[in-house]
Amino acid sequence: MTEQTVVPDTGAAGKPDAAVVRDALGVGIAVGLSGFAFGVTSAGSGLTLAQTCALSLLVFTGASQFALVGALAAGGNPLTAAAGAFFLGVRNAFYGLRLSQLLALPRAVRPFAAQWVIDETTAVALAQPTRRGVRIGFTVTGLTLYVLWNLTTLLGALGAEAIGDTAAWGLDAAGPAVFLALLAPMLRTVTERATAALAVLLGLGLLPVLPAGVPVLVAALAAPAVLWARGRRESGDGRTTAREEER
Repeated sequence: MTEQTVVPDTGAAGKPDAAVVRDALGVGIAVGLSGFAFGVTSAGSGLTLAQTCALSLLVFTGASQFALVGALAAGGNPLTAAAGAFFLGVRNAFYGLRLSQLLALPRAVRPFAAQWVIDETTAVALAQPTRRGVRIGFTVTGLTLYVLWNLTTLLGALGAEAIGDTAAWGLDAAGPAVFLALLAPMLRTVTERATAALAVLLGLGLLPVLPAGVPVLVAALAAPAVLWARGRRESGDGRTTAREEER
């Protein structure tokens, strides 16, 4: 994410509050509706209605939730599935480091705000030029998404129980499809695309030979591998340039 300096609210020009609310609602509603796919996927993987709803209420980070139920559906060990979900969720801690500076919330409020530190709230908050805009964007996106995600999770799980075997309807593919739809717009640079491609190759290539849930953990090695290769290439380019300058 790009570095941004939020100016204090001292009359500096920024987006009108209504525009920030409109953008935040758009993101919250669009992504919140995909909770239906999670509810269907989770119920189809064997989790109960209570377990499915508890995941959305307490975990509330879509990628990690889909990874967890996907690994369980494939017969993976619960600890391995939880580990994969945990590693996907670690990114939210880094978002929190930046947002804590931009939001500057009272200490008593921070533990509650931390529940809403996810991709979408971070993206909307970072797009605002003033602290007031950051707070409005974060709050409206978080509230809208949290309410809708949990409501659609409940509806999806109830629907899955009503129709029975989700695989027979092809709804078992809903989770991965939504996950890819959320991920694709975030891959903006060559490094990010290379990391995603290598992760897919590792995950799919190891799927037939490793227990369910383990390929996801191995796929996490794609990031350091791509960064190492990039560093080697840049180092080599630097040495080549230096030699050319010496001639």
